[in-house]
Amino acid sequence: MIKVKNIYYMLAYAFQILNEAGYEKAAAEDFDNINDLMAAILSIGITNQVKRGLNRDYEVQTESLSCLRGKIDISASVKQQTLVMRKMVCSFDIFSENTPMNQILKTTSMLLIRSGDVHNARRRELKKLMLYFNNVDMINPLAINWTGLKYHRNNSTYKMLINICYLVIKGLLLTTETGTLKLGRYMDDQQMHRLYEKFVLEYYRKHYPRLKANPCFIDWNVDDGESDFLPQMKTDITLTNGIKTTIIDTKHYDRIMQNNPRFDKTSIRSAHLYQIFTYVKNRDKNNSGNVSGVLLYARTDEEITPDNDYSIGGNRISVKTLDLNADWAEIKEQ
Repeated sequence: MIKVKNIYYMLAYAFQILNEAGYEKAAAEDFDNINDLMAAILSIGITNQVKRGLNRDYEVQTESLSCLRGKIDISASVKQQTLVMRKMVCSFDIFSENTPMNQILKTTSMLLIRSGDVHNARRRELKKLMLYFNNVDMINPLAINWTGLKYHRNNSTYKMLINICYLVIKGLLLTTETGTLKLGRYMDDQQMHRLYEKFVLEYYRKHYPRLKANPCFIDWNVDDGESDFLPQMKTDITLTNGIKTTIIDTKHYDRIMQNNPRFDKTSIRSAHLYQIFTYVKNRDKNNSGNVSGVLLYARTDEEITPDNDYSIGGNRISVKTLDLNADWAEIKEQ
């Protein structure tokens, strides 16, 4: 199990909030559980957003009015017989803070407020902030269209907050037998895998800018130029420094090693080793040996913890583990 404090640091790197006002206070606190941590991050982030001003957008509203406003909905006016009352149904735009992103912030905050795992002081902070959301609607968290959210210059500061809300709702939300919603305590494996990958990438970007850390696509080293139907190869992290390249593939699983009962042998997972080897050999088209690969696992409680370097076909392939349950200073040293 990863320390809650370390999850905070991982989130801080992943969403690049290390330099924003207020987050240094959270870094000094101890959190009992993940819900309390998420509530603290949202509280700070929403406070900063309120100071900047809640994003507003035009919202279509329809009302029966005695004077013209916007466009007349003739069909609705006839159906509702509003003309008898000397009124007409009008559709018009209002500039409102009742936007999808503000709705997501309010809905997530209310879930955390109702969670018994969140510290009372944190719940009070979120309740006070919700006063600024009086004109914002609550929505069904299970029906949020995450892919439909569009970011631009006026709402770019929402991106980190919405990502936190996504983690809370997708990673922590559970449905009870009675159909009501409640928050679980931990993110699922898929969410942790994505967070781990993003954390490692942003850590290298911040502390080792000379290495130019980026995910990248690798072309297949085909002989005849024909690559139709070959699967796409995209690395988690590629570090480049001059002619040297290191490809890092992050892995967050319950178990690192695989057992082969037939031969009574324990080994590194075949699929993972084949994957990193394929990345390296296709990137190193000229067989220069300047491309290396690393399988970087999050450490588990297994007895065998791989820490190996291999030279395979002229390229170095390493298998390493990162202990995310260690003190943060030790994680940095690793």
